[in-house]
Amino acid sequence: MDSEGVLISVIHEHLYYSRKSLFVHLHCFKYPPPEVIDISKTHHHKLTLLKKRVKDFECAAKCGKITGYEFPYICHECDLAFHVDCVWHTSEVKHPLEVNHSYHPWHPLKLHTGPLPDYSDGKCRLCSREIDVDLFYHCSSCNFTLDMCCVLNPPQLSLLNLKAHDHQLTLLPRLRSFTCNACGLTGDRSPYICVQCDFMIHQDCLDLPRVININRHDHRISRTPVLGVVNSVCGVCRQEVDWTCGGFSCHRCPDYVVHSKCATRYDVWNGKELEGVPEETEDIEPFVVIDNTIQHFSHKEHYLRLHVNGVICDDNKRCRACTHPICLESFYSCMDCDFIFHQNCAGFPRMKRHVLHNERLTLITNKSDYFRCHACDRWSNGFRYYNWLKTLDVRCASISEPFFHPSHFGSALYYTSANEELCCNGCKEKSYHVLRCIELNCGFAICFNCATMPQVVKHRTEDHPLSLCYGEKASGKYWCDICEEETNPETWFYTCKDQQASLHTNCVLGDFSGLMPKTTIEYEQKYFEVVLNNGITRPICRWCNLHCIFPIIVKKHATYDKYYCSMFCMTHPIYLKHDF
Repeated sequence: MDSEGVLISVIHEHLYYSRKSLFVHLHCFKYPPPEVIDISKTHHHKLTLLKKRVKDFECAAKCGKITGYEFPYICHECDLAFHVDCVWHTSEVKHPLEVNHSYHPWHPLKLHTGPLPDYSDGKCRLCSREIDVDLFYHCSSCNFTLDMCCVLNPPQLSLLNLKAHDHQLTLLPRLRSFTCNACGLTGDRSPYICVQCDFMIHQDCLDLPRVININRHDHRISRTPVLGVVNSVCGVCRQEVDWTCGGFSCHRCPDYVVHSKCATRYDVWNGKELEGVPEETEDIEPFVVIDNTIQHFSHKEHYLRLHVNGVICDDNKRCRACTHPICLESFYSCMDCDFIFHQNCAGFPRMKRHVLHNERLTLITNKSDYFRCHACDRWSNGFRYYNWLKTLDVRCASISEPFFHPSHFGSALYYTSANEELCCNGCKEKSYHVLRCIELNCGFAICFNCATMPQVVKHRTEDHPLSLCYGEKASGKYWCDICEEETNPETWFYTCKDQQASLHTNCVLGDFSGLMPKTTIEYEQKYFEVVLNNGITRPICRWCNLHCIFPIIVKKHATYDKYYCSMFCMTHPIYLKHDF
C-alpha cells in the first residue's frame, strides 16, 4: 500500500485519518462501498464512486436531501449523480446484518427492511428525520433506530463551530427534551451541548447564517445569541419571541426581531449568507425636488408639478404607473405634456423588497408590453416591479406590513405564510397569497386582488362615483345593473351614492382595467388597441357576440368593428383560428 495512504490512527472514536488529511468514518472503513456498482433495475448504466467530494449536488434518485460535501456515485454516460445511501437503497449491495455503532455501544444494531416496530416513534435517534423503512438499523432491546445516513455518516461527537457558539460542543445522543438556545423551539433528542454555558442547540441550527436579507424588512438582519427585546413579536410569523433565546435582529431598528426558523424559511430568505459582503448602496429615490416641482427618473425630460385637489374621476386622466384614473387624489402632472402620476405612485422606490419574493425587485418603467401580476393575477401595462420571472404591478408591490384596509377597521393585516390556502373575505375565493388578521379567533383575510381594488370608481351606468362596499348580511335578491344578473351581497360589490345598486366588482372593472387606454398591446403577433368603452352605443364582442359591458376593451388594430371584451375572448384559440 502507498505509504501516503496508510491509515495510521483513530480519532474521535469513529474517524480514521491518513497523511493526505482524508477522514474516513469507521463504518466506511470497515465496509467500504464498491468502486463500481450495477443497479440495472434502477439505472441502465454502471455507476462509479467519485473519489472527490461534491457539494449540494442534485441526486438523480429525487430524494430531496441536501447533505453538504460527499462522495457520490456518478454515471459518466448520463451525467447523473446519486447519494451513496440512495444507491444502496436501490441496489443489490450486501449490507452487514449487524453493525457496532459508536453511539450505541451496548448492543449491535441489526439491519431491517420493512415496517418499523409499533413501539418506535418512526424517527432516527440522532438526526430526528423520518426513517425510510426500506433500509434501517435498529436495536429492539433499547428501541434505538438509525437511518442509513447516520449509520454511514454519523454526526461528530464534538465540534468547534464558532458560528453557532464560542465553545466546543458535544453531542448528547439520547432522548431528552430541551429548548434550543439558537431558535427557541423545543427538541426531543440528541442536541449538541456546552456544559459550562448550559447551552443546547439542534443539529440543524448549527449552520444558521450570521447576516442575511429577508423579504419582510428593508435592512439586513443579524443573528444574535440573546434577543433581549422583551414582549416582542416575530417580524415574519407575528408570534411571540422568547427574548432569552437566539434569533435575528436589525441593528437599525432596535425593536425588530425574527425567529431563527422564520428568518431562514425558504419563502423568506434567499439562502445567501452576507457576512463580510458590502451592503448595497444604490440610489433608490425615484425623484429629485427642484423648487416647487420634481424630476422623476422615468420622465427626466420635463418637470412635474403637484396638484393637491384631485379631479373627479376623469377616465382621460390616468396615472402612468398604476394606469388607474386620477380620482379625488393628489397628483403630479407634467408642465409640458400629458404625463401624469398619483402622488403616491410617484414616490415608489426604484428598488424594494416584497413579501412575495426573496430578491429585491426593480421598478421597470420603460416597457410597453403587458404583463400578468403574480400577486393579483390582473393584466397591466403600467409600471411594474420585476426580478427574474416574478412581476408585480405597482399596486400589489406597494403593499407592506403592517397593512391596513378599510374593510377591517383598526386591526393590521400581515402576510404570514405561503403554505396555507385561506378564503378571502372579499371575493370568497381561496388563495395562498392573502393578508390576514393575527388577532385571536378573528380569521379575517383578503387576497391581493381585493386588497388593491380601487375604493372609488366611475362607471357609465351611474351618474355618481361608485364606492366599494364590503358585503352585508341581507335577505332577498340583489341584481347587478351592468350584467343584469343576480349578485351575492355577502361578497364585495360596488354601490352608488343612494345605495340602490349592487354591482359586481368584475363588471365594474373588467379584465382590462390595468391597461392604459390609447396604448397598443401585442398577442400572437397580432396588435390590439386599448380603448375606452364610452361611446353612445356599446360595441359587440367579436367572440361572444354580446355587447361589451366593461369600461375598457380592446380592438384589433386597423379595424373599426373587431372588439373584444375580455382576455378570454381576445385569446380564445377558436377565435384565433377563424378570425385571422
